[in-house]
Amino acid sequence: MRVLTAAQMREADQATIDEIGIPEIVLMENAGRQVVSAMETTFTAALEGRVAVLSGTGNNGGDGFVVARTLLQRGVDVAVFVVGSIASIAGAARLNLEILGRLGVDVVEVDDEQTWELHFSEISKCRLIVDALFGTGLSRPLAGMLETVVADVNTAGIPIVSIDLPSGLHADTPHVPGACIDASMTVTLAAPKLPLVLPPGEMHAGEVVVADIGIPAEVITRVDGPVVELLTQEEARSLVDPRTPDAHKGDFGRVLVVAGSRGMTGAAHLAGMAALRSGAGLVTIAVPASVQAIVASMAPEYLTLALPESASGEITDEGLDLVLAARADVIACGPGLGRGPGVAAFVRGLIERSSTPLILDADALSVLGDDSECLTGRDDRSIVITPHPGEMAGLAGIGVDDVQVNRIQVALDYAEAHQLHVVLKGYRTVVATPEGRIAINPTGNAGMATAGTGDVLTGVIAAWVAQLLDAERACRLGVFLHGAAGDLAEAEGGQAALVASDLLACLGPALRQLVAPERPQSSER
Repeated sequence: MRVLTAAQMREADQATIDEIGIPEIVLMENAGRQVVSAMETTFTAALEGRVAVLSGTGNNGGDGFVVARTLLQRGVDVAVFVVGSIASIAGAARLNLEILGRLGVDVVEVDDEQTWELHFSEISKCRLIVDALFGTGLSRPLAGMLETVVADVNTAGIPIVSIDLPSGLHADTPHVPGACIDASMTVTLAAPKLPLVLPPGEMHAGEVVVADIGIPAEVITRVDGPVVELLTQEEARSLVDPRTPDAHKGDFGRVLVVAGSRGMTGAAHLAGMAALRSGAGLVTIAVPASVQAIVASMAPEYLTLALPESASGEITDEGLDLVLAARADVIACGPGLGRGPGVAAFVRGLIERSSTPLILDADALSVLGDDSECLTGRDDRSIVITPHPGEMAGLAGIGVDDVQVNRIQVALDYAEAHQLHVVLKGYRTVVATPEGRIAINPTGNAGMATAGTGDVLTGVIAAWVAQLLDAERACRLGVFLHGAAGDLAEAEGGQAALVASDLLACLGPALRQLVAPERPQSSER
């Protein structure tokens, strides 16, 4: 599902009007009716009382006029207030304002703070407030009377339904420029907007409903500018095919996980089991020789490969030929490796010499630091990196705060500059491609902020690279399933008690949500 900027939304609107032939007044009518439909679903009891519609003077206000009329036609008691000059309202919004007038609706003009104070006591007695002040039309922080309006509405203790965006947010950034409506629900029109899917903006949006107002999907797909998408269950489902009865393990790829060191065997186990739980046909974990027996004893389902090690129990580049000679469709490297010079030499050699797709995580990224010139994809070999914000900061040579305030751009710049796929982990994990596409993952929760969940993600993505043979699709599906497993684990045991191995147990149920019931399978593998 594409996420649109303000300019892209305007382009989609205009293309629908000019090329498809749907008039602006029809789009506005559709918008208002969709908002009412969402309100009726969630705020049934509140609609038995009075509803205040706060409209601006632009098209968002016009949507509000349609909401008011539709509610009136359904027997709801509605009060309509225009915050600004009624004389400045034009176009389709003006037509809908005039229709209200012909229906005998008294529309109150609020153009100064004194008038607002006079009428706010009336608004504060309503059961529901509709915020139709700005939508995507705002390009600067709210000031003056508008700040007072937002502050009063937010403290009134009344549910607020915002149309398109909570007023005060800017469509092109998740950051909150100033005073902002704290909506209980946001009904966004045609497509999500960036502040509705990323923090801190999304914290003001409440429940987000995407309303179909008649703009065709192909119009939204082809608008110019950055391609940012919100991952959906429907997309994830389309990437997973049910297994045929005659399938065998060779159909589902071979994953080689290079991980672990003395005292860090759990990371190797989590990554390996995650690959198996995500459907990989065969998984081998390559570990320092001294911990091979430990890792092998943790589960019988994967194979192990012993590698030469340093005195401290970390792999060295002496094991590189063994790894390169192993039969694999993808190599995942990094969880629990340690950060000694031998690890750094191994990772650099692997990047330089491997013709197999690589998933690099954790210590495989940390040992490179900001000296990561070798970390570049090739036409014949894709690379996926899965950094958390600290690792991303090290690779990019910037501060962690710089990463967090501009996650999309940092991930995108690095992906394009190094021609690889970046999976920037964290709340709303970001997937960036070498071609400049961005996907934002909506699944997952704060309970996943615990040791080992990143190792699980490495195994999940590796398994899907092996099965789909497409790095971008594997990343998108992998992060969605990883987060979905975390949500299932949270539902079962809560956030505070969640541990990484809970995700392993929930990967199967998360995957089962995406596929049709499995047919009986042959027993020989």
